[in-house]
Amino acid sequence: MKKSDPIPKHLKAEARRMWERLRNDYHIDDAAGLALLQAACEAYERAQEARIAIDKEGAVLADRFGQRKAHPATTIEQASRGQMIAAIRALRLAPGGDE
Repeated sequence: MKKSDPIPKHLKAEARRMWERLRNDYHIDDAAGLALLQAACEAYERAQEARIAIDKEGAVLADRFGQRKAHPATTIEQASRGQMIAAIRALRLAPGGDE
């Protein structure tokens, strides 16, 4: 790892470990690869944060009228997981190599 390309400071511990593992295992060091890796790690972290909220508050909430609705974090989790998978595929790290 080059000193000029440190792990983004805003990533939390689990996403930082993911960054290190993927970067080292796949020797990602070009600018585009690092940008995609950062996007994948940020999306992973956002999905984890949404999952924590869902686990704490439940997947379904009552709105102000008492109607049951999906927790807003379910949408965030789903979108973030999709973004993470898209970034990993763009890096060509998708398991099974569905090219």
